Amino acid sequence: MSWEDGISFGLSEEVIAVRETARKFALDEVLPLAGKIDQEHWFPSEIVKKLGNLGFMGACIPSKYNGSELSQVAYCLIIEELAAACASTSIIVSAHHSLCSIPILDYGTEDQKERFLKPLASGEKLGCFALSEPGSGSDAASMTCKAEKKGDRFIINGTKNWITNGPQANTAVLFATIDTTAGHKGVTAFVHDLNMPGISRGKSEDKLGIRGSGTCSLTYDNVELRAENVLGEVGRGFKVAMTTLNGGRTGVAAQAVGIARAALRDALQYSKERKAFGRVINEFQSIQNYLAEMVNQVDAARYLTISAAAKKDAGLEYAREAAQAKLFASEAAMFCANKGIQIHGGYGYVTEYPAERHLRDAKITEIYEGTSEIQKFVIASNLVKE
Repeated sequence: MSWEDGISFGLSEEVIAVRETARKFALDEVLPLAGKIDQEHWFPSEIVKKLGNLGFMGACIPSKYNGSELSQVAYCLIIEELAAACASTSIIVSAHHSLCSIPILDYGTEDQKERFLKPLASGEKLGCFALSEPGSGSDAASMTCKAEKKGDRFIINGTKNWITNGPQANTAVLFATIDTTAGHKGVTAFVHDLNMPGISRGKSEDKLGIRGSGTCSLTYDNVELRAENVLGEVGRGFKVAMTTLNGGRTGVAAQAVGIARAALRDALQYSKERKAFGRVINEFQSIQNYLAEMVNQVDAARYLTISAAAKKDAGLEYAREAAQAKLFASEAAMFCANKGIQIHGGYGYVTEYPAERHLRDAKITEIYEGTSEIQKFVIASNLVKE
């Protein structure tokens, strides 16, 4: 077992097989295109289609809704393997699955699952999660996107920002308020087709990292949604958002583990080839110290991530563990990416080598699906409650 395998004890043969399938696909199909995806801001639609054929786009969705019925642990290992090859590809899957498909599974009606979840789980359609706004990110309860009730319909007006998969998505889980003065009690969740009159997509953002993952704003101009588009209950959307983000954080943690692993993998390989003063550089104590620190960060982040995922699989409370995993893993990704560049020296600063890409990709894991500051708040709040 190599250091990249991390833990195998306690994993079922099925989960190990899923990990190996994901790794082979990532190495054979994704890694060779990772540079192109980043440099050309290229959305890898063919890769996404193949991931759907593998059943990974509906990893944790029951088979009756076209899913693969995998555990959260297996799903996190899939995301880690994809991220170790290409961070952009991993977040396309994670945002689609964790943030769009799972809340429909958890809160949707049978009609919504038939209409929306089935094509999402099969990979036929792509999903997104519309929560953040130009003026509200961490403070989601202060949203201004309005859902005005008129009979059995809701008229939606407002703008959503930083929507991962937004340029390509077919389906959205949307959050809007029925009362801007009611805080979180006014928030209502909806699921709807994105190709509706009145919905416009902003330009694709030119981002620091994860450049192959499309991100844009969504503007709603008198968009009519029916009562059957409400996801869960009217006025209970904040709970839908928060529970969804808990699960999504294990996916982002797994992405961060994959990025950290890629940074270590590339730095380790480079250290075996680069010579200085007549010796390969991994014979120098300073480089060995960096490598030791990096592998410790990778392993610790993976253990925290799998632990949080296992608690979710067991039906236990896992909000604190998910926040811990995301906080630690995102910081580990930044640490490993930074040390990876240091080991590469000048070559780490140019796009000819992937070291600089890992650093650019790592940064976002400290921001989306809850900033590091929010994770600390969640951890501390749960400690107090416990």
